[in-house]
Amino acid sequence: MKQTSLVISIVALIAVVVLFIINFTRSESKTPEEVKQPVQRNNDGLKIAYVKADSVILNYDLAQDLHDEFTKKQEAYTNEYASKRTSFEQDAAAFQEKVNRGGFLTEQRAIQERDRLVNKEQEILQLDQDLSTKLAEIQTANNRQLLDSLINYLNVINITRNYDYILNGGEVLIGDEANNITADVLKAMNEIYNKTKEGN
Repeated sequence: MKQTSLVISIVALIAVVVLFIINFTRSESKTPEEVKQPVQRNNDGLKIAYVKADSVILNYDLAQDLHDEFTKKQEAYTNEYASKRTSFEQDAAAFQEKVNRGGFLTEQRAIQERDRLVNKEQEILQLDQDLSTKLAEIQTANNRQLLDSLINYLNVINITRNYDYILNGGEVLIGDEANNITADVLKAMNEIYNKTKEGN
């Protein structure tokens, strides 16, 4: 279950990363001239790098921490639902047994108990839906946080490196390995994250 949820997170994030990296890695704001460095451009006049986003996400410490937190919440929600479902099933079985042996003094009392169980089942179904929605929202927020972290870091390094494009390496079929900045990006992002984590 943990692996499946991590893989789904990664696939969803990579799809979003491709769109955002292509559209937002070029900084619109002007940077001070003293910060800019001369750019060595290729024959096409473009300076291009690529990042293997899936590799970054799999090995980024923040991604693992977010996944661990998500898994704990998922287990807590599953346990909460299972506990209420089990309680309902026990009540329903007790009700059926009481009906079978004629344990209700009046038909009206049996109807009231049946209605109470129907309402309880509806509450459990609503709880299941609510918990599933909460988990989906957490997953979306986690993916957004990871994407923002990657984009923000790429924008920071692009102030000095002046790339025209930073592509998702998952889309690059053939490319010069010298343009692959994945290892540098991952190392720096983990260092930044762990320093921030230690400071808290």
